[in-house]
Amino acid sequence: MTDTTYFFTLSLSYSRCQALYESAGASAVLTSESGKRVQIPVSRLRPYVDSRGLTGRFRLLVSSENKIKSFERLR
Repeated sequence: MTDTTYFFTLSLSYSRCQALYESAGASAVLTSESGKRVQIPVSRLRPYVDSRGLTGRFRLLVSSENKIKSFERLR
């Protein structure tokens, strides 16, 4: 089996990102650019929050066993 790659463009204000810190162990559901909904732990999003919030284009790489291999900001 092969890995699956999803792309996301996110634009959340800093105030909307507060929920990422209020719920330990919580998950977020993101809709990929292809329309597929993907659930990921909010801990994967936190490193990318800055004073502007959570913005940019991201790539998620998932193994054939549905395990996250990487989540990174592209721009």
